[in-house]
Amino acid sequence: MISFTSSHHQAVDNFSFISETPLDLCAILSEAHHPEAGAVVLFSGEVRNHSHGKSVSYLDYEAFAPMANKIIAEIIGDANEKWKLNIALCKHRIGKVNICETAVIVITASAHRVEAYEANQYIIDRVKHEAPIWKKEFFSDGSYEWSHNCGCFNLG
Repeated sequence: MISFTSSHHQAVDNFSFISETPLDLCAILSEAHHPEAGAVVLFSGEVRNHSHGKSVSYLDYEAFAPMANKIIAEIIGDANEKWKLNIALCKHRIGKVNICETAVIVITASAHRVEAYEANQYIIDRVKHEAPIWKKEFFSDGSYEWSHNCGCFNLG
């Protein structure tokens, strides 16, 4: 696993933030420790079994991976500039993601919890609204719906 601090910006440019395989929460977290960090914050976006008053069967994520990787790298870089982070990482699944599986992980580590929490929320909020990643919800009644979370191509 790569940890991203301000001295590792070049590593970010070559890292894939998009995964076609299930995200191993425990494995990723086990590698997200730093000797200078007193706080490690993990956000795991999980697939729930309901949305919009309907029963959800599963989600399917699509992404324009080259642009998503670039945008997420920029978001990680911005977070490192705003807070003194020892670690900042984000991985997002694409493809079919079942109920109770992890769709996205953000981990931040810093000397103190306030910075780790603030940076973590900053990263997930920006990724959700800026990265070209789209979610299609499949409902148990056979219908589906695309979400409108990515504002990256909002022409209005």
